[in-house]
Amino acid sequence: MDKDLTSIQEVRDCIQKAKAAGEILAGMTQGQLDRMVAAVAKIGQDHARELAEMAVEETGFGLVEHKVIKNLFATQRVYEAIKDQKIVGLLGKNSEEKTWDFGVPMGVVAGLVPSTNPTSTVLYKSLISLKAGNPIVFSPHPNAVKCITKTVGYVRDAVERSGGPVDAVTVMKTPTLEGTKELMGHRDTKLILATGGGGMVKAAYSSGTPAIGVGAGNGPAYFHKSCDLVKAVRRVMDSKTFDNGTICASEQSVVVERDFAPAVRAEFERQGGYFLDPEQRDILGEFVLRCNGTMNPAIVGKSMGELCRLSGLTGVPDSARVFLVPEEGVGKGYPFSNEKLGLILAYYVEESEDKCLERCVEILRHEGAGHTFSIHALDDAVVEKFAVAVPASRVLVNTPSALGGIGATTDLFPALTLGCGAIGGSSTSNNIGPLDLVNIKRVAWGKREFADLKGGEASCQNSNSNNSNSQPEISTKELEWIIQEALARLR
Repeated sequence: MDKDLTSIQEVRDCIQKAKAAGEILAGMTQGQLDRMVAAVAKIGQDHARELAEMAVEETGFGLVEHKVIKNLFATQRVYEAIKDQKIVGLLGKNSEEKTWDFGVPMGVVAGLVPSTNPTSTVLYKSLISLKAGNPIVFSPHPNAVKCITKTVGYVRDAVERSGGPVDAVTVMKTPTLEGTKELMGHRDTKLILATGGGGMVKAAYSSGTPAIGVGAGNGPAYFHKSCDLVKAVRRVMDSKTFDNGTICASEQSVVVERDFAPAVRAEFERQGGYFLDPEQRDILGEFVLRCNGTMNPAIVGKSMGELCRLSGLTGVPDSARVFLVPEEGVGKGYPFSNEKLGLILAYYVEESEDKCLERCVEILRHEGAGHTFSIHALDDAVVEKFAVAVPASRVLVNTPSALGGIGATTDLFPALTLGCGAIGGSSTSNNIGPLDLVNIKRVAWGKREFADLKGGEASCQNSNSNNSNSQPEISTKELEWIIQEALARLR
């Protein structure tokens, strides 16, 4: 209880400081905000390796070299995408429609940070929040407090040196569930940026505060017979082994037609895929899922050797890069049909293209609805057929899903928070950027008069032409219409 009280008080202090900083940010021009953003991007790049090493050491997830790439992606790539964007102040004037649009900061943002991508998420969310003129308070995952706090410290230094309010970025140092609830539900928190597990995202949407969140991904990858098989397998292997599978947009299963399956299997084996036999499947299956049906966090971001040691698997060659597990169903009793943030792929063999489509839809509806689907095909008609049918916000074609989904190998907006749309319980299907973090204030000039709305423009013009100083007469029928409308509103 003492720890909870400490955490709650820390949150209140952080929000108070952030709110004061937000008032300063709200008075800054886009150019002043951009100087802060540039400074944060630079300091993130300068310390990319140090923060990557800290993240791996503290969490035990992933690979240092790949976390360096993530940190650079969250700074260089994101910065390049947003540096010239106009986000706050006057965004544009439409002379034809006679409207003006202004971007207005939302206020204090709550940034929830996962342990899988801790430092890169802080850098990314800091950049897009500051670009939009919002202060942000971070709630770190308890297993990544040190590396997250260190990253926030660097960001604060950059903000202060560039002339901004240092408390525009703050962090809870004693994260607890109760403290995070206080952050999400506080009256001065205006938006929650939630990245992490499904339970945490659900809590964000239940807090009463507007939220943008993404939980589990469970994207299948369909291999059509028209694909370049060597490249398709290479892309999936590159994606699944990137940071040991910790990106939620990474492929979680492979789906193929039966007559194409032997060729696909042979190519996976040639590139380091290891297919489990039934006994090995049972051993790993018991380890992958906990008794409550959720993913065992012990598999997350671990190497092949560590997965074998922890699960008790034997007989796996050193050349193996990814486990492929033959699976026949989806849901309870089929442990590999769920999201697996590690070096494990379910492998489905179906009788036809239509059956493959049905299986992909079933997998996404079971878990990961609205997130990401990938397809390897050179037939655009097949791509269109699957794209229309699958319940996913991102359909990625001939690219590593983990890297394509976040916008690294595609031209999607570069982001580490991927909205899943209404079907996935999210408020947006966007790759989240600074435009998602402002309200748009619209100024609109009147273009029609009341008489125009009821078809009386001609009578008004005729009346005005006869007597420019007199008001148009209202007929009995028009008067009855006005009275009926007024009564209807009163009801």
